[in-house]
Formats: sequence, structure tokens, C-alpha cells
Amino acid sequence: MLLPEIGEEGQQRLKDARVLCVGVGGLGSPAALYLAAAGVGTLGLVDFDRVDVTNLQRQIIHGTADVGRSKLESASDRLHAINPGVAIEMFEARLSASNALDLVARFDLVLDGTDNFTARYLVNDACVIAGKPNAWGSIFRFEGQASVFSAPGGPCYRCLHPEPPPPGLVPSCAEAGVLGVLPGIIGTIQATEAIKVILGIGEPLVGRFLVYDALRMRFRELRLPKDPDCAVCGTHPTITELREYGEYCEGSLARRSSEGAEAADPCLTPAALKARIDAGIAPVILDVREPFEHAICRIPGSRLIPLGELPRRLSELNPGDDIVVHCKSGGRSARAVSLLREHGYGGAANLTGGILAWINDIDPSQSRY
Repeated sequence: MLLPEIGEEGQQRLKDARVLCVGVGGLGSPAALYLAAAGVGTLGLVDFDRVDVTNLQRQIIHGTADVGRSKLESASDRLHAINPGVAIEMFEARLSASNALDLVARFDLVLDGTDNFTARYLVNDACVIAGKPNAWGSIFRFEGQASVFSAPGGPCYRCLHPEPPPPGLVPSCAEAGVLGVLPGIIGTIQATEAIKVILGIGEPLVGRFLVYDALRMRFRELRLPKDPDCAVCGTHPTITELREYGEYCEGSLARRSSEGAEAADPCLTPAALKARIDAGIAPVILDVREPFEHAICRIPGSRLIPLGELPRRLSELNPGDDIVVHCKSGGRSARAVSLLREHGYGGAANLTGGILAWINDIDPSQSRY
């Protein structure tokens, strides 16, 4: 309240504000902490995951004592420890086309802390349709990005990326790795922008796209104009309701068969693979991760061919064999299965959930990463 730009009136605005944090992971952790500390009156938290020890390197709202707990419960306890007066509304659900618009419409502003394209486009489209600003952020390895989408007169996320990339093409930070402090920087920027929008002060990142390079400690700003032909926020929108963007296997990835009809690439669960191994009819188990990942944990008897090398090493595999492909969590292996089947390896299938699911369901003695 000592800041003349805020004062008592501004502090009351913060108290009256309702902010929805979609995800309480790497980005949502610092953002929610600072919003609660700033006195935002109501925080909505959307997440369906549980705290894992591998989260703690970057998801600072959780601690070692929270491993195994619901992320919502862990985050709620920490936020109330900072500000007992904050009202927290928890939504333990995966964001989907059936619930996103209803969730977004209940709040004044959305802070996007998602880590996958399915949720990112749902958040964007719901914000545009509901007319809610979206304090957006993204992280990958050593680079972060931030902007404010869906503000009056400003662009939305689709003005930058009109359509999602094919599933599995871009690895998540859980697969590719991320510098632990990076989401802290970007999440704090998101919280800053949310506070500015609530208070109506300063120059929010509307029509401006901020890029942060942690290795060079360098910020760059790009101009991002509103696209009049944007499918959701343009002059004549063609997207007026939410739709799902399927993910591999669990989201029914579809591929085109030679007849042009859609068919789902087959998947195999860890339990089914273990049963085949125990019965002595094990398929070829193909690991398409990188060598350093294979060194951390592996399925016994698996063969390592990194995804980037697979196109030139197809001859090392027999087209007549049953091949079960896995990566860390299923994205890269789904791309590998599509590649194999396109080249005549009709017995290729994806291991649902990847090596992480194998460790969870079959061999918990192995290290996770």
C-alpha cells in the first residue's frame, strides 16, 4: 500500500480479484505463491497430479514431506501458510473441453501454468470465448517465454501458433529437462503481469512476446499483433466452442491407413508386456530415449535406438517382429511407432505411459527422473 500506484484502493482490488491458476507445477508454484503473498483474495487451482520427488527441483510450492500427496492439497497448505486469508478453490480434474470454459468463466483472470499443448489451447480458447485475460508462460530447457493473451484488443495464443503441433513432436519439460530456476523466473513474470492487469497499472505484455535465455542471461521482446484472421479471436472466428486435441494412445491418436480411414496406433500396457515376458513370448522391446536416459533406468532386454537415429537404423529391426516401443512417458515412442508402421513394421506398438509407467506398475526399485 506504500506504492502510490497501488495504495489502499489497489490492495482492495487485489483482495476482490479471482485468479485461476491452471497447474501448480513449475510455473504455477512461484506464481501462486506470489499472488497469495500479494493479497489476491481468491485463487482457483486446477491440477490432477500427485507430488513426485522429481518435481521438487522446480516445483517449489511442494516439499519432500508432500511426496505422494495431491498437488492441490500440498499447494493449498503452503498458500494458507503464507496468507491465511486467501480463499482457495480446488479443482482436481484434468482440463478438458467439457470443463475448461466453465472453470475459466468463474474467474477474472487465468494464469496458464500448463505443460502440454492440449491444455494450452484449451486455456487459450476458453479465455477468448469467456473474455478473460490469460497470463501465459512457457519453459523449455534454458529458455522461457511469457505474454498476456486474450486481453481487450490484444492477440491470443493462436495468433502466434494457429494450430497445435503433431502429438509428441515437441517434448515436454519433463522429457527434455528444464533448468530448475527457469520456471521460477517465468512464473514470477506471469504473477507480475496478472497483478498489473488486475490493478490496471503499467504496460502489461499485451501484444508483446518476451523471450528469456537463461544461458546468456538475455531478454528479448518481440511484437505480436492481433491476427484479424485468427480462428478464435479474429474478425470472423471459426472456433466458437471448445474442442479436444487428442494425445497419443490415451488421447486416441489417429493415423491414416492406406485406405484413408482413421485407425488408432496400437498400445500395450506395462502389465500386458510383463505378462508376455513371463510367458516367454516377449516382443522386441525398443527404447527410443537418449543414452543418458537409458543409463538411469531401463526395461530388461530392451534395445536402445534413439528416436533421432531410428530412420537410418530401421534395417536393424525385422519387419515381421512384434515390437513394443517405449520412451519416458509415451510421446517420442508414439512418433516412433508411427514411423515404423509407415515403413512396414506392422507389429509395432507403443508402451502406454513409457518407462515411468513400467516403474510405477512393474518395477518400483528403479530410479525415476
